[in-house]
This record gives sequence, structure tokens and C-alpha cells, in this order.
Amino acid sequence: MKIILLGCGGSGGVPLLGGDDGHGAWGACDPAEPRNRRTRSSIVIQAADGQTILVDAGPDLRAQLLEHGIGRIDAVLLTHAHADHVMGLDELRIINRIMGKALPVYGTAQTLSDVTSRFEYAFRPPTLGFFRPALEAVIVEPGQVVHLAGLDVRLFSQDHKVMETLGLRIGSFGYSTDVVEMPDAGFDALAGVQDWVVGCFQRAPHPVHAHVEKAIDWACRLGAARTVLTHMGPDLDWAWMRQSLPEGVEPGYDGMVLESPQDGA
Repeated sequence: MKIILLGCGGSGGVPLLGGDDGHGAWGACDPAEPRNRRTRSSIVIQAADGQTILVDAGPDLRAQLLEHGIGRIDAVLLTHAHADHVMGLDELRIINRIMGKALPVYGTAQTLSDVTSRFEYAFRPPTLGFFRPALEAVIVEPGQVVHLAGLDVRLFSQDHKVMETLGLRIGSFGYSTDVVEMPDAGFDALAGVQDWVVGCFQRAPHPVHAHVEKAIDWACRLGAARTVLTHMGPDLDWAWMRQSLPEGVEPGYDGMVLESPQDGA
């Protein structure tokens, strides 16, 4: 199983819009380091047979799929309905044409209620030629193991303060974006993972996202062989993180590829 980090930035990406010259506000990030350039957080998970799950569909989705040569998506899983995780859903219209069918979109009842109200036209029956997206809402709940694109995906609840988000586990891989407090049930679901990608927005505590110290504490508790940080803001410079993070914890970057066994859930 191959996991590609399409994007590992926060809601504004890195750099943020603006800056002294209008070409971006980089914060503490060095503009000369290409791994500091971050699009909005999303991943694809590719099974051994080529079936592909897209986790979240942010506003950078078109460029991300082109950059990484992804023209097949068999299922979409939404962790929650914040704009930086769903506003690229319209781009899936071309994927509908390539695949020749509607795409199932999995999420909690609240998440799907939010996205179907924003993208009502995309959840109607498909049109001939797919002149608008064709998406099928499938409600899932934390605690379920769902079969997506040939993979058994274990779902668990995470606390994002302003809403619940979904974390996921497939085999020895776990993914936890947009979380500020991890419930015990989440740690139970992740027990034994070898590769864990987890959101970490900045150095100082944040009201709705984990910060560096908290992410490190979680990594120590979980004991994964490899913990990769994602959903990072302009406070987190690549070189600073490489120098400051403990062994076994590392920053992700757009285009990073992880290989992980897909058996078990």
C-alpha cells in the first residue's frame, strides 16, 4: 500500500497570501526550502491492485492530482467539512468522466449534511457526460471498519474542539489530521501502528490543533516507528523541525510517499 501526502499545509497553506511583495507571507519558513511550500492537507492511499482512496478534497486538489499523476479515484473519505478539506469536490467531475461512474463519498452524517448543502448539485443523479460532479453520500460512524476501494478502513473519532473529525487506520498506517485532543478510543484504534501521520499546526499551543510538544507526547505514547507531521502552518520551518524533533518524529512535505502493509485493520 502506498500513501502520498498530496498536501501538508494548514488552512491557508504556506506561504500565506500577502507578504511584503504580495508573493506570500512565509512566517518562520525559509522560502528557499522547497519542502516549506505546502498546499492544503490531503492524502491518497493506493492499494496493491491500484484502487485509490482520496482522503479530503481541498481547494488545491486539481493541482495536487496533476502534480502526482493521479487519474484514478475509487472512493473519497472526508475527515470533516472545513473548507480546506472539501472545497475541491467540484474537481472530481473530471475523475467521474475518467472512471465512468459516480464516486462514493464517505463521511459522518454531520459532515455529509454540510457538504451536500454546499454542493447540492454534485449529489444529484449523474448527467450524461458528467457535466457536473456525480457524488454518492455514504454515512459512516466512528468505530466502524468500512471496506473502501478494496481496503478495510477503521474509523475513529477525534476532538477538533469546534467539531468531531475522523481519524483512520489501515493495517499498520494511521492518519489523524485536525485534532487538538485525542480520545482514548483513538489511541486504542491506533495501537500498534508503525506509520502515523498526524496534524501539528505550530510551536505554541493552539485552540483547535495539536502543537509540537503535544504531537511529540502523542508519538511517545503511541510508540509508532515513524510519526510524520502534517497540517503545518508558517511557524514550522523544515530545517528547524529536522533539528528539533526527536528521533522517530519528522515533518512531512507535499509529495512525500510512505509504503505500508495493507493487511489488517
